[in-house]
Amino acid sequence: MSQDAPWTIGRLLQWTTDYLKRHGSESPRLDAEVLLAHARGCQRIDLYMAFDDVPAESVRADFREMVRRRAEGMPVAYLVGHREFYSLDFWVTPDVLIPRPETEILVLRLIELARQGPNGPIAICDVGTGCGNIAVTAAKHLPTARVTAIDASPAALEVARRNAERHHVADRIDFVLGNLLSSFAEDTQFDFVVSNPPYVKEAEFAALAPDVRDYEPRSALVAGPRGTEIVERLAPEAAERLRPGGHLLLEVSPSTHEAVIALLAADPRFELVATYCDFSRVPRVVQAKKTAC
Repeated sequence: MSQDAPWTIGRLLQWTTDYLKRHGSESPRLDAEVLLAHARGCQRIDLYMAFDDVPAESVRADFREMVRRRAEGMPVAYLVGHREFYSLDFWVTPDVLIPRPETEILVLRLIELARQGPNGPIAICDVGTGCGNIAVTAAKHLPTARVTAIDASPAALEVARRNAERHHVADRIDFVLGNLLSSFAEDTQFDFVVSNPPYVKEAEFAALAPDVRDYEPRSALVAGPRGTEIVERLAPEAAERLRPGGHLLLEVSPSTHEAVIALLAADPRFELVATYCDFSRVPRVVQAKKTAC
């Protein structure tokens, strides 16, 4: 193609895809499409109807700046300010982890369990809510649920609150600033405690993808040397605050799965139910049930 050829949508996408691929993006075409759609203020699908269109210089300037920052490693979700999760759109900032498809497994299991139970109000606690993707999705799909979203970060709680308002469920979610479940009295009772806690081991941090390691909040990723430090504190607190027959659902990593299983198996207040694998067929969600004792 001539260097004098116009910068159409199609040409911009092709050039940017090649450029981002050379700079290490694992999904260069998708990144290019999301960024260009954001710069144009349109849906990704609209780009395919406009391959021959030449965007205005202001659009190209915004696009160039985002591409530059993406090539430096900035995650696309932070550049555009949102990410889809469970078919809902969530506002995200560098104060929160970017929602990932693996966490949808936890939410799917939560919704299935809640719908299998008796009719009536249910109490759910989302520990370490981040952007609120678990809490908001649960409230959206379980109309009788009362959800508590807790996080130690005031900035994260503000993001979660805005997402709850965006999806019209803020009236059924209580936002609590606190460390795990220690903010609640021991007689507080939940039907479900769910969490995507920090579970990266200290030794694993350096090997994370640069766009994760360098941009997402470290405190939401790294648990400690073992990777189970947060779960070691959360599990006994959950055992005190779950109703008999209530469920604990935890997202885990393949490297911490066995340790989490052993931890829960050693607590007589829990009965292990199942482990659910992600799309790569590795352990991702552990489910335990509060016993009657």
